[in-house]
Amino acid sequence: MWLQDIVNWFLPHEEKFFDFLERQARVAHQGAQALRSFADGVSADKVRADVQQLEHDGDKIVHELEEALALTFVTPLDREDIQELCGTLDDVLDMTNGTVRACALYGVERATAPMTQLMSLLVACTALLAETMPNLRRNDYPTIVEACRKIRNLEKDADVVFRDAVSALFRDPTIDAKVLLREKEVLEDLENAIDHCESVAETLIHLSIKHG
Repeated sequence: MWLQDIVNWFLPHEEKFFDFLERQARVAHQGAQALRSFADGVSADKVRADVQQLEHDGDKIVHELEEALALTFVTPLDREDIQELCGTLDDVLDMTNGTVRACALYGVERATAPMTQLMSLLVACTALLAETMPNLRRNDYPTIVEACRKIRNLEKDADVVFRDAVSALFRDPTIDAKVLLREKEVLEDLENAIDHCESVAETLIHLSIKHG
């Protein structure tokens, strides 16, 4: 460990890459919060516009990071790990946007109870990512691992909510087929967004094992 610390001390520090990742995590959290406002009564069209703007912000961060990688010889983490973290965080935002886009396109006027639960779990997952991402630059890997374990548990909770909700949709003999399909798609987008949060967590754990 001490040898790696000495090597890191001599290498140039490109703090901007940590800045990119922290910004991307914050934008993902902001997107989840904006989506959660749909459950509080904000219209799908308004939420869609808000999340769409945040998705544009996220795409801009990805492009800036890619340009910086192309111009930088030594990076604080492996290039592949930096790209994977940023890309998967962007996927979280893409799936968040996909959720509200489905609501707007298919006429989902209000969030169902399972949708609200999943939206809240997405907010919780992205909050943990936004809170723990700064620990990368501090090499505080134990704190990162603890946060990632919490995200894993939240993802398991989301799986239960999703399975129960889809099962209830198919078992309800009174539900209209169009309602079933549109609610199932929204639920799937939400679950995928949370799954991508877990993917970010897995990458962070991988980095903690590699550098810790």
